[in-house]
Amino acid sequence: MPFGEQPAYLRVAGDLRQKIVEGLLPPHTRLPSQARIREEYGVSDTVALEARKVLMAEGLVEGRSGSGTYVRERPAPRRIARTGHRDGFGATPFRQEQADERVRGTWESRSQQAEAPAEIADRLRIAAGDRVMWTRYLFRTEGEPTMLSTSWEPLELTGRTPVMLPEEGPLAGRGVVERMAALGVVVDNVVEEVGARPGLAEEVMVLGGVPGHVVLVVSRTYYAGGRAVETADLVTLADRHRLSYHLPVR
Repeated sequence: MPFGEQPAYLRVAGDLRQKIVEGLLPPHTRLPSQARIREEYGVSDTVALEARKVLMAEGLVEGRSGSGTYVRERPAPRRIARTGHRDGFGATPFRQEQADERVRGTWESRSQQAEAPAEIADRLRIAAGDRVMWTRYLFRTEGEPTMLSTSWEPLELTGRTPVMLPEEGPLAGRGVVERMAALGVVVDNVVEEVGARPGLAEEVMVLGGVPGHVVLVVSRTYYAGGRAVETADLVTLADRHRLSYHLPVR
C-alpha cells in the first residue's frame, strides 16, 4: 500500500469519527447500520464491521444488546493540576486541587505491608523483596471516580514510626513531604514520568471506563537528596482528564 494511503476501514472510521466529533452524530444517536455503511461508502460488510470495531475500541461508540451501536457521551476533560509541593498544604498536587472549596473531592485508601516487586525496588533503589508499605487510593471528584494511585514506601525508613501508615497516625493524609520531615528526612525533589497504555480491566472498571480504554500513568518518585523515599503510579482515563503542569522558572 502506498505511503499515506489508508485502508478502507480506517477511511470509513475516520469519516464517522469526524461526524461524531462535529456533533453530526450526537451522543445516544444510533450509528448507521452495517448495511447502511456498506451502501453509503461502497464497501464490503467486512470493511463496515472493521470500521465499527475501530470506533468501539476508541470508546466513541458502544453496543447495546438487541438494539444496535450508539454514540457514547463524551464528558469534557477535567483538569488535574500538577504543581509540586506548596507550603501549608502538606499534600499531593491532586489533593491540593481537591482542597479547593470549588471542587468537591474525596478519597479512600487501604494500606498493607508487602514485598517490593523488582520494578518498584529499582525505583526505590532497594533490593527486590524488601518490605514496603503498599497503599492504594481511589480519588473522586464530585462523587465520580477520577484517579487511582498506588504508592510504595520502604519500611526500612518508615517502619515502627508514627508515620508508617500514610493515612493513620498524627500526620495522616498530610503527604510525603511533611511525613518524612517528621523523621528528619528532607524531601527536596520529585521526578514524574508520564506515559499511556491500555487500561487493565480492573482499573477501567473502577474508573468507569470501557474495555480497551487508554489510561494515562504518572510514575512519581520523591527523593531526599539521592535517596528515594516514596514511589507511586497515578492512573486516570486518558480521554477524560488533562494533566496541567505549572512549574517555576529559576
